[in-house]
Amino acid sequence: MQPPCCCFIPPLFYLLLPSGTWADLKGTFTIRLLQTSTFQNTSFVDTEGLGLLEDIELGSLDKHTWTIHFYQPWVRPALPRSDWDTIENMIKIYLQQFNHLINEGAMQKDVPYPFVAQCMAGCELYPNRTSRSFAYVGYNGQDFLSFDMDKATWVLSQDTNLSRYVQAVLQNYTAFSELVEVFFNDTCVDDMEVLLHYGKASLDRQELPVATVFAHTSSPAQILLICRVTGFYPRPISVAWLRDGQEVPPGPELNTSAILPNADLTYQLRSTLAVAPHDGHSYACRVRHHSLGTRSLLIPWGNSEVVLIAGLGAGLLTAMTMATITALWVWRLRKHQQMEESESRNSIVSKEA
Repeated sequence: MQPPCCCFIPPLFYLLLPSGTWADLKGTFTIRLLQTSTFQNTSFVDTEGLGLLEDIELGSLDKHTWTIHFYQPWVRPALPRSDWDTIENMIKIYLQQFNHLINEGAMQKDVPYPFVAQCMAGCELYPNRTSRSFAYVGYNGQDFLSFDMDKATWVLSQDTNLSRYVQAVLQNYTAFSELVEVFFNDTCVDDMEVLLHYGKASLDRQELPVATVFAHTSSPAQILLICRVTGFYPRPISVAWLRDGQEVPPGPELNTSAILPNADLTYQLRSTLAVAPHDGHSYACRVRHHSLGTRSLLIPWGNSEVVLIAGLGAGLLTAMTMATITALWVWRLRKHQQMEESESRNSIVSKEA
C-alpha cells in the first residue's frame, strides 16, 4: 500500500507557486493545503482540495472533474497554461491511485464505510526568515498521524490497530518520506516568498473594526455587558474589558467568543462581562487591531448613560403628558367659547322675532 494522503501535497503545492520576488511584507505567514476524501463505499469517493495563504482561498478542485478553480486573479498568471495542464493531470492520476489504495487498505483492515480521510500540509514563514513545515493526516475528523520533519518519521496521534498499520506502510516508503522532508524544508520558503509577492495586495488589505457596547439583564443580581466587534480584517484582533481603567483578567465572569467570518470576507466576535448592578465601577471595551496602528478603540459603558437615557425617557413622557393636558384644556376652552357665542346668537334672533 502506497502513502494514502500526503503524496497529494506536491501537486497541490505547485498550484500555489507564482514566479517573481518576495515583496516587503512583515509578519508570520502560513500556506495550508487541505484534502478531504469521503469514502461512501468501495466505488464512490467524494474528494475536495483547497489551497490557502493565511485565510485567503487561492484555488480548489472541482469534485466532479478534478480540475483547478482559481479564486484569486493573481494565481493563474503565475504559470503558463501548459504547466497548469500538467499539474491537473498529476492530480487526477494521484487521486485515482489514492482512491484505489485507500479502498484496498480499508478492505484489508475491515474498516467500515463510510469514512473520511483528511490531510493538511504546508509551512510557516517567520519574520526572521526561519520556517516550520508540517504534515498531518486525519481519520473521521480526528488526528491520526503527523510527519516529524526533523526526524523524517511518521508519528502516531492515536494508538490504534489502523493507525499503526498506516504508520508502518508510510514508514516503509522511505523515498516518499525523504521527498516530503526535502520538499518542505528546502523549497517551501522560496515558494512562499514568491507567493507573497503575487498576493501582496490581498495580504495588505485592512478593514477597520466597528465596536458597540450594550447591556443585557440576565437576572436581578447580574448584568451582562456585551462588546460586539465586527467588520475587521485581517483576522488577528485583541478585545479586552477595562474596569476603572485596569484590564479585567481571565475568569468565569469573562467570556469571549471565537472569531467568526462575515459574508463580506471580514470577521466578527463578541466579548461578554458579567457584573453586579450598581457595583460602582466604570467599564469600557478596548479593541486593538492592525488597521488601527498604535491606537485603540475604547468604548465606555456606565450607569450614568443608563440614567441619562432613563431621564430622557421620563422627561419626554412628562412633556407628552403636559402637552396632552394643555391641548385638552385649550379644546375645552374653545368649546365653551363656541357654546357662549351660539347662545348669544340665539338670544338676538329671539328678540328680533
